[in-house]
Amino acid sequence: MSEPTAVNRYESASAWREVDSYFVDALDLEDEALVAARESGSRTTMPNAEVAANQGALLAMLVQIAGARRVLELGTLAGYSTIWFARAVGEGGHVVSLELEPRNAEIAAQNLERAGVSERVEILVGPAADSAQQLVEAGVEPFDLVFIDADKPSNPRYLAAALALTRAGAVIVVDNVVRDGAVVRADSGDARVEGVRAVVEDIANHPDLDATALQTVGLKGWDGFLIARRR
Repeated sequence: MSEPTAVNRYESASAWREVDSYFVDALDLEDEALVAARESGSRTTMPNAEVAANQGALLAMLVQIAGARRVLELGTLAGYSTIWFARAVGEGGHVVSLELEPRNAEIAAQNLERAGVSERVEILVGPAADSAQQLVEAGVEPFDLVFIDADKPSNPRYLAAALALTRAGAVIVVDNVVRDGAVVRADSGDARVEGVRAVVEDIANHPDLDATALQTVGLKGWDGFLIARRR
């Protein structure tokens, strides 16, 4: 699960891309609605930043394994991963997705409608930390799974919000934690790397969280994700 942008693309070896493509095709992971959502990502403020199809399927499987019915997503973009979540929670489930840019939220809404899951999804537009705080103040029902995939310098704030909005047994997934290997560089000077390292430290020091992190390679290059569970 990686976060390439127009100005900062992780390199993806041809063999990695071929393997990802093989599994996506062999397992028939994408339908027309998902393909359309992925392609519409080129019209968002961060083109080509959506998760790969096999990663979206993994997120959906995590929802199903955890028995999650309520999902909080920080970072909507074109709604590609949002569709995976909305399908995974099933009828009666609910996804709240936080998106900074109105243009992205509009594109996502169209994609959710095309996928037939718009009634399960609520998109809140504005800074994710502010929207999350509003959810806390509103006393919403706790979420079963939180996917943190917004601006990386704010990762520690997003983790704090996730902890305020979940209870024991909830799963928290933090995307883009390897950053082409830069995560090991304490002196990188990159605010995104610093945000990742800070949230890793916060999770490691939290008495109620168990966690691990995995590197990934594929269509999106070299990156990875961290998964934590509240005890």
